[in-house]
Amino acid sequence: MPTYAYECANPACPSGGVFSATQAMRDDALRVCPHCGGEVARIIRPVGLSAPIGDSDLKGKGFAKLVRRDKGVYENVTALDHESRYYRAGRPETMPDIRLRVGD
Repeated sequence: MPTYAYECANPACPSGGVFSATQAMRDDALRVCPHCGGEVARIIRPVGLSAPIGDSDLKGKGFAKLVRRDKGVYENVTALDHESRYYRAGRPETMPDIRLRVGD
């Protein structure tokens, strides 16, 4: 079950103003603070997702990163051992092999 964050409107609430509650997604949002009986509002917080940071992290997660080096020439900074380091427009054999990066 997900954990939701709530903020109590009562400045004297023993919860310190913010508290968490584990609820089913089908449950209605709380309207009353369980600590003091004051009015509450649900706080929307971002989910803890981590984005790849560097080229090696991108490569490890199966991404291909092409950096433009010249007109029609891109360096594959995440090239796998069997892939060409440079992609050249009009030469499909230099394109990163996506089938080897993505599993079924």
